[in-house]
Amino acid sequence: MNKKKAFMHHSTNKTTSYTSSLLENSLKAILVFTLIFSLTSCDKKTDPNTFKSNFKDLTSRTWIGPEYWANPLQDWHVENDRIECLVSNENRNIHHLTRQLGDTKGTLDMKVSLGLLNTEHSPNSNHWVGFSIGARGEFDDYRNHAVFGKGLNVGIGTNGALFIGQQNKNNKNTAIIAALKEGVDLQVTLIPIEGKYKIDLSVYATTSQELLARISKRDIAPEKLIGDLVLMSDFKNGINKRVQTKSVWFKDWTIKGTKVIKKDDQHFGPILFSQYTLSRNTVKLTAQMAPIDHPTKKVALQLFKNDTWETISEMNIDKSARTATFKLENWVDTADVKYRLVYNLDIANNKTEDHYWEGTIRKNPTDKKEVSIAGFTGNNDLGFPNTDIFEEVKLQDPDILFFSGDQIYEEVGGYYIQLTPLEPSKLDYLRKWYLFGWAYRDLLKDRPTICLTDDHDMYMGNIWGESGRKTPITTGHRKHIQDSGGYRMPAEWVNMVEKTQTSHLPDPYDPTPVQQGIGVYYTQMNYGNISFAILEDRKFKSAPKALLPKAGIVNGWPENKAFNMEKDGDVAGASLLGKRQLDFLEDWAGDWSHGAQMKTLLSQTIFANVATLPKAALSDVVVPTLRIMREGDYPVDDQPVGDLDSNGWPQTGRNNAVKTIRKAFAFHLAGDQHLGSTIQYGVDNWNDSGYAFCVPSISNYWPRRWYPSSGGKNRDANAPKYTGDFKDGFGNKFTVKAISNPLFTGKTPAKLYDRAAGYGIVKFDKSTRNISLNCWPRGSKSAKGDQEQYPGWPITINQLDNYMVNFNYQLPVLNIHGMKNAVVQVLNEQTQEIVYTIRINGNHFTPMVPSKGSYQFKVGNPDSNTFITKRNIKASLTPQTELTFDF
Repeated sequence: MNKKKAFMHHSTNKTTSYTSSLLENSLKAILVFTLIFSLTSCDKKTDPNTFKSNFKDLTSRTWIGPEYWANPLQDWHVENDRIECLVSNENRNIHHLTRQLGDTKGTLDMKVSLGLLNTEHSPNSNHWVGFSIGARGEFDDYRNHAVFGKGLNVGIGTNGALFIGQQNKNNKNTAIIAALKEGVDLQVTLIPIEGKYKIDLSVYATTSQELLARISKRDIAPEKLIGDLVLMSDFKNGINKRVQTKSVWFKDWTIKGTKVIKKDDQHFGPILFSQYTLSRNTVKLTAQMAPIDHPTKKVALQLFKNDTWETISEMNIDKSARTATFKLENWVDTADVKYRLVYNLDIANNKTEDHYWEGTIRKNPTDKKEVSIAGFTGNNDLGFPNTDIFEEVKLQDPDILFFSGDQIYEEVGGYYIQLTPLEPSKLDYLRKWYLFGWAYRDLLKDRPTICLTDDHDMYMGNIWGESGRKTPITTGHRKHIQDSGGYRMPAEWVNMVEKTQTSHLPDPYDPTPVQQGIGVYYTQMNYGNISFAILEDRKFKSAPKALLPKAGIVNGWPENKAFNMEKDGDVAGASLLGKRQLDFLEDWAGDWSHGAQMKTLLSQTIFANVATLPKAALSDVVVPTLRIMREGDYPVDDQPVGDLDSNGWPQTGRNNAVKTIRKAFAFHLAGDQHLGSTIQYGVDNWNDSGYAFCVPSISNYWPRRWYPSSGGKNRDANAPKYTGDFKDGFGNKFTVKAISNPLFTGKTPAKLYDRAAGYGIVKFDKSTRNISLNCWPRGSKSAKGDQEQYPGWPITINQLDNYMVNFNYQLPVLNIHGMKNAVVQVLNEQTQEIVYTIRINGNHFTPMVPSKGSYQFKVGNPDSNTFITKRNIKASLTPQTELTFDF
């Protein structure tokens, strides 16, 4: 920085106050500022980009308004006709969303009235209030700038000294210190001079408009003055541990000038985004609202019919989740229908205005040959708002979106987390959740979306839900709280999170709450002839620490190396999905109604621990420090691990889940593990169960890897060493087909591109019953072809590959007359246990079974309740005669 560029208009050229006597004697300064004001001041007729805030007569509320983004949300509110900062901490700020500094040459005249609310501090402290100008984040998007943007700071220290750039901690201005208690007007102007900019910062007494001080700085590079305009409150008391003392108020924020660009389409709220599902002729739709907190106003849902908008329902806004959920039964799903959400917002001067959010409820794609679902996990904020992923997915146009969990992380948006008090902690979560919607809302509004909550959504690094109980340990290190099992946050907070993310899902299979009154959402969805089971694979899971005392478990990792997890880890009483969800899966596996042709399980994570660590590692705490491999490199001593947070434990629970879903020939789509993988499950033997696809993280801050030092058995010729048959640290069998290991790419930022981030697309071909698994890296271009995918993908399997292909015993070939694509159920004649159920493709089916004996067929159509049953059919190792069913 050129130090001579910052100066005060004073004969000694020192940073001191600019007094009225000096003003009288500084004709040159008057002429300069007259020129500045003539260049930067325009009336609204000639300067449509002018903005002035107005909060007059607004009732107190957290949300500032659609033109603003507050960091963090819970530390600001509107009250007394102004914006107030509720804490005295670092880097509290409000970004303007619809007015920014553009990259063209021009002027700025920006002004705000402000006053200190916290006057209990030393005059020598380096607290300050004011503006940041030209604020930008790492990724070039206005949303990234609003959350992470940093610019040129200009303001007033609580010592009364003005500054541009760096604070002047040594000066003290008692007149301004006194004026700050009553209120001052702070004005900043920019004027281009010889290819660069001059900045003037002035402070006036609000009541008298007396000029109290002014400083200037020249030769500011134009590239530093492109970006957001921001109000700042910066009290150096730490960023996370809140000092619950109001710091400053702002009002009458005025922005004008020829360098100002207007982008009204960048406003956000009060209707922030929407999610919906369509299943079995029922639409569930949730509007996510900003924290307006009006006690009586409702959200309206309108449909576009006969060339006009028709209001069909109005719903209250949930006081915690700030959601309004609509349920529309008897929906005719044969055509696209436009919808619109409407909210009448209170604005200044006791006026109101309607705000809208529009989308389309798509027709049920039962007539499409291929139905696709995009899978995502691990939505950390690096790369926010993930424009590269958004644009690619928009082009690929999936029928369904699936977010498997960790839609937020504790670190998302900065400021970490606020656990107490309860109401601000809700707002803390909502701010992070709003970022998720802000990134994906233009995808969410136009197609069914399935969201599941996972551990980080609950402000926990690992969660063993213990059927909803409160964690017995509530203080101390987070890992000890988590190991004790249950939910860390209050039940009211947990229910709020689940409402925001899952209230639009089809009604739960069994809505009975678990402990503490925490709700459930496990359910099924039928869409496009694909039947989806939606699980909560954390809520009912047992905490391992108390059940395995000899394992020395810390944060879900057995630190006692002598403990044999494969032999001794599968203890009686340990639960994975819980009886309720296993019962649900059993029913779902046999339910092929509503035209279901293929079945898919959606859950947070897969039923195996597909990860390795160096042999000496006691836990995955080393993961962020592991070297990112270059192509051709391979670690020398990695081995499969047993992370008890994974769904490889408990083994009996895992096996029961796998054996249940394979009865439906179900494919499994999940996330959580950060590492993209396609595997085939094994229970008694490798390859005796279905396939699973764990999609890679959107933004991977925890780059797990799979590099077993002993290569996989029975792998394909020329396949990588890490593919083939393996056991994880729990002894679970699985076969690795493809892995997206972290790999050096040379792209920047490396922390985004070298950690194997991305997403998955699964395509269901109903004509062939093939399932295509596609794994796309960040930055890939699907239009260039499959070579853009991670190595090993795409992978194509058939529906039948999920169970029956390895059976040796045959039953008669079924010929079905008078009914196409009938449902076939095979039962063990003696035990009446269902072996499997499937909707066949066509009129012929060759059933195979795992063992000899007598079997029973139940064939027909569940939608018309038309079935034919044939009993005592013997299995054989040799082909048999045909069996005919006439309908």
